[in-house]
Amino acid sequence: MAANATVWNAWYRAARPRTLTATYVPLGLAAVIAVQAGTFDLVRFILSLIGALFLQIAANLINEYWDYRRGADTLKQAGQGMIIKEGVLTPQRVLIGAIATVVAGSLIGLFLLTQSGPLLLWIGLGGVLVVITYTAGPFPLAYNGLGEVAVFIFMGPLMVLGAYYVMAREFSWTPIVAAIPIGFMVAAILHANNVRDIDADCAVNKRTLAVLFGLRVAKLEYLGLVGGAYVAVGVMILLGVMPITTLAVLITAPEAYRLIQIIFNSRDTALLHQAQGRTAKLHGQFGLWLVIGWAVWLVIQRLAVSG
Repeated sequence: MAANATVWNAWYRAARPRTLTATYVPLGLAAVIAVQAGTFDLVRFILSLIGALFLQIAANLINEYWDYRRGADTLKQAGQGMIIKEGVLTPQRVLIGAIATVVAGSLIGLFLLTQSGPLLLWIGLGGVLVVITYTAGPFPLAYNGLGEVAVFIFMGPLMVLGAYYVMAREFSWTPIVAAIPIGFMVAAILHANNVRDIDADCAVNKRTLAVLFGLRVAKLEYLGLVGGAYVAVGVMILLGVMPITTLAVLITAPEAYRLIQIIFNSRDTALLHQAQGRTAKLHGQFGLWLVIGWAVWLVIQRLAVSG
């Protein structure tokens, strides 16, 4: 029993559970938009969530494997995963886990493709390609300054659109535009990681945006990503894309301010590691209040109609 628990804990850690808000949030946003459109389907939503989680876990495992192979973990003092470096799992097991989760997520995606339409094929292919090429292949995105761009697009607008499309079976611009604040915030999770690891990444020629443009610009980028998420919500409300009740995200603004202060003023690795984890939590809380605010508006509308 103890051995099984140890194995389970190893894989749980390898999955990097605190990063999985990057899947929960866009799927939640897609759900509330589908409810508003009258197209929500619980079974398809659950399958979309499971499939997306498999693919994100696959991306985490591939990242773990290739960072180890490329020596990117050598100088890191803190960070997500590092399960190979610390001998928790062997490289071979991590690679097998990555292949298994890619296959599982892809199979669910193929089933959903039969239940929706051709647009999902292109979204799915793009998602799987990003999962694999994020740290693998001859031109890994994360090693060439494209990590934040990739996660912004595919874990923001395209993930929300894909989940919405599975349920609605038709294209809409609303999921794409409404997901922009989520895209900013999920990119901030990755960027906080890159700010923390800037010296270690520079030493192994991992050319993140933080490495390419330096620490000062990296700090400003973090401010732009986190602050941009709140500004984007305001713009969406003014454009009529989001209801006024989505201003509930401002509940999370004090934590956002504290994290910006840490990124700007600290070079302590342990504190920056905490900031990265707290940025992931901020993303989850921001997304939760966005969805709650939107759902409250739908309830108010329904009560007004029935009254």
